[in-house]
Amino acid sequence: MKLHELRDNEGAARKKKRVARGPGSGKGKTAGRGIKGQKSRSGVALNGYEGGQMPLYRRLPKRGFSKPNRKEYAVINLGLIQKFVDAGKIDASVALDEAALVASGLTSHGRDGIRILNKGDITAKLNLTVSGASKSAVEAVEKAGGTLTVKAAKATAE
Repeated sequence: MKLHELRDNEGAARKKKRVARGPGSGKGKTAGRGIKGQKSRSGVALNGYEGGQMPLYRRLPKRGFSKPNRKEYAVINLGLIQKFVDAGKIDASVALDEAALVASGLTSHGRDGIRILNKGDITAKLNLTVSGASKSAVEAVEKAGGTLTVKAAKATAE
């Protein structure tokens, strides 16, 4: 086989339909858009329009609520902390707070605080102080011989 003998398989590549290219093309004149009307024009956006009937997105009730000032926590799993301890990026002998965890590279930023979750195994004896933790994560750290303290939330001045 030579380079000039290379071909697509039969039927693998279909040619694009060229609309509005004369009557011989089968899609000439109106280019398959019919005659007159909004849809025959360019720049038409009919998404959700139902011919004057109340559209579905307005017939259905609104659901849910997004709290505008909600807290967003950076989530860290215990297995990842153990991995950083094993790699020597975190010193398990000192007390660790959120600033130390961010400085070690566990998370790029602390957001509104750090929340520890119990995913993975922890064997290092750690003393952690964070904004949030799951009950199982607290139990796992205490089982390993360490302590996991959850800071009290700051009272917002109103």
